[in-house]
Amino acid sequence: MNGFPRREIVEKIKEEYPSGTRIVLLSMRDVQAPPIGTKGTVEFVDDIGTIHPTWDTGDSLGIVYGEDSCRKTDPVKVTCYNKEEEWEDRMDAVAFYKECMAGCDPSSSEYSRYRTINEQLQRGLKEATDETV
Repeated sequence: MNGFPRREIVEKIKEEYPSGTRIVLLSMRDVQAPPIGTKGTVEFVDDIGTIHPTWDTGDSLGIVYGEDSCRKTDPVKVTCYNKEEEWEDRMDAVAFYKECMAGCDPSSSEYSRYRTINEQLQRGLKEATDETV
């Protein structure tokens, strides 16, 4: 990237990633970067648009605008077998229920429950359940 981002871009980043926002690392061009998929909490965004998180691994490398990337976590609630569970990130829940489906007989009611939840998660619902209406 050449130079620093414009002030409007930095302000937008600060607005989108306030202190306390939970994020997931998508890419980082640094040999000391935490693994892709690592979660962290934004501490602040500096005046050149670098997002400074504390990673759950204990690392604190910043996400440089135009070089690295992250996204906000997408929390969801899933109810399965009448048990409610909060997931910090939708993608973790999707991966879990896909794995559950892979371990079941596709003709079983258990598979149907997991498929129902996975479909709701894929549609972007904030709450998913195995109950059919």
